[in-house]
Amino acid sequence: MSAGEGRAQEATELEEIFVTAPSPIRSGGRPAGGSDLDGVLPVVTDAFAPVTVVPRDEIVRRQPFSLGDALRDKPGLSGSTFAPGAADRPIIRGLEGQRVRILENGLGVHDVSALGEDHAVPVNPLVADQIEVIRGPATLRYGSSAIGGVVSVENGRIPQAEPAGGYSAEAIAGLSSVDRGRSVAARIDAGHNGFVLHADGFATKSGNYDTPDGRQANSATRSTGGAVGLSKVFDRGYIGLSYSHYDAFYHVPGGESAELNTRLDPRQDKLQAQGEYRFEGGPFEAVRFWINASRYKHRELGLEEHDHDHGHDHDHEEAAEDGVHGVFRNREAEARVELQHAPVALSFGGLTGAFGVQAGRGKLKTSGEAEGLIAPTETKTVAAYVFEQLDVGGGFKVQGAARIEHADVDGTATTFPGLLPDGSDPVNRGRDRRFTPVSGSIGLLQHLPHGFVASLTGQYVERAPSGLELFSRGSHHAAGLFEIGNPNLKLEKATSVELGLRRAEGPLRLDASAYYTRYSGFIYRRLTGVQCGHDFDSCGEEDEFDQSVYSQKNARFYGAEISAQFDAVTMGRHVFGVDGQYDFVRAKFTDGANVPRIPPHRLGGGVFWRSEDGFYARVGLLHAFAQSRTGELESRTPGYDNLKAEFSYTRAFNREATRITSITVGLVGDNLLNDRIRNAASFKKDEILLPGAGVRAFVRARF
Repeated sequence: MSAGEGRAQEATELEEIFVTAPSPIRSGGRPAGGSDLDGVLPVVTDAFAPVTVVPRDEIVRRQPFSLGDALRDKPGLSGSTFAPGAADRPIIRGLEGQRVRILENGLGVHDVSALGEDHAVPVNPLVADQIEVIRGPATLRYGSSAIGGVVSVENGRIPQAEPAGGYSAEAIAGLSSVDRGRSVAARIDAGHNGFVLHADGFATKSGNYDTPDGRQANSATRSTGGAVGLSKVFDRGYIGLSYSHYDAFYHVPGGESAELNTRLDPRQDKLQAQGEYRFEGGPFEAVRFWINASRYKHRELGLEEHDHDHGHDHDHEEAAEDGVHGVFRNREAEARVELQHAPVALSFGGLTGAFGVQAGRGKLKTSGEAEGLIAPTETKTVAAYVFEQLDVGGGFKVQGAARIEHADVDGTATTFPGLLPDGSDPVNRGRDRRFTPVSGSIGLLQHLPHGFVASLTGQYVERAPSGLELFSRGSHHAAGLFEIGNPNLKLEKATSVELGLRRAEGPLRLDASAYYTRYSGFIYRRLTGVQCGHDFDSCGEEDEFDQSVYSQKNARFYGAEISAQFDAVTMGRHVFGVDGQYDFVRAKFTDGANVPRIPPHRLGGGVFWRSEDGFYARVGLLHAFAQSRTGELESRTPGYDNLKAEFSYTRAFNREATRITSITVGLVGDNLLNDRIRNAASFKKDEILLPGAGVRAFVRARF
């Protein structure tokens, strides 16, 4: 092991003392607690709540264009699929938008994807080391907006150790048949005398994708981007800085979005700094910091209709002209500092832990029709949190966490006379809403015989309403909604309990959990059945947008997730096995009504073969049941079967002789039955089908 690898390993072990989510080993290691070996289920056994890990090898094989695509088939996870391959935000246990916080290297991505399903997340998975989905106590580290969970992307843009041999590099490429897509990405890390340089870049492009009913109009996408980073690594830590750029252009399919050729062009520039110092002695073991600042912008483009009489056919070329409907700009900065104390030996066990402070400020500016949706809004947050873990002995551990946060949301509130106009004008006035969410959790973990680990966690979390939930006031062209906020919303509160059982060793690997959550003041977007045009006076008269109102009601969520793999037969260097998964979430308001857009029950399984000679193959079927437990004014979603198959071969080389570490080639087939797949959690489920049968070819070279 090189000095750089040793430092990275030491840093990872330090962080795992108090964080349930694992941290990747920067010098090319595998996810802590899991494995990056093909066919092995990554299970984090010491997690007090589920942690889903998508390792680098799986990212390379699937080559997803969006985070939703990378996570959609995992137990408990789905995607919004508003614009597949682009605007596809992850959904965790039926929760989306403001309740799911997306991180890049420890801090928020600072976009506007939580403001609307049509907005893409400016993160490309192709350059990620791994993607983690974190639920439970560890989410208190990141903010009250993570009440549903955290999606954490680690991409090593700030190196934490020198690569073995002085450098490491990788290049991948892929071609897909269903959308005539192509993707390329490359990265390199090089170090000398403690200085480490990182560079990466990616480019993707796809056309309108095929479905069983024909080609999905207005579904093409493209994106480019990359980053450079420089770190100074020393014996007791590191400090580094990175700059990244993201640029995309994508179309929004379905309904009027396709008719009007709706497109979005998100761009983001981001600076990020990160560092760590490990003390030699004293009351503290380490201090870490994260800082970032970003500038984001996107335009919503499309044809502008001048004749709103939808009852008559007309030629769009004559009745409409192309233009910019609205512009969203977001400037945001965030910082977090964390201090880990030295282990404390108590009479009943060893205590480890950390505490930290976090602050952020974001300014959302809008123009055009976007200003009609929401006026400029400023959000400021400051918070403090603490994590403590007690190792009692005998494999029994207790973890406690707490967070207090202050949120200040300053914007313009609009008071409407009702759902329909009555001749009076809506009233606008400035509002400054202030909230102080307080959250806490406790977890118990017990190691059992034969490598099993059981956990029980309880959690109470409060979330402050977002600017859009409070202050939205008009039409959102790309989303197809006329949104009405509620400036009087209160804190959303959730009390949950979860039971888990995991095993990461031996021929049987298992990750199972069951949970129950009770929400007080659950904030949701309620469709009213009224349709509107571009302004409130048109509500009830025009039909361009569906009217929605942000409301609060008590609700209950419960569900279960299980995934397992079993190495059934071992023959020399070859392993043949089976795997399976099942998940469901049931969500109801306390008045008996169903929470809208909840994913259905899903059941799946497959067979796999992996070989020490570098071969890997799997065939699996995932069945989604019909979703008939729908919300008000929501349609039923039929079930579907998704048959997948993949094959890959990895050839290892002598790096000193060839300068190549390995080459991997493979094929991945998706929806091979060409089934009609509709996503029950999507606003677009009645308007679009997900891609039909397709095959992706990929190649990966490591140096």
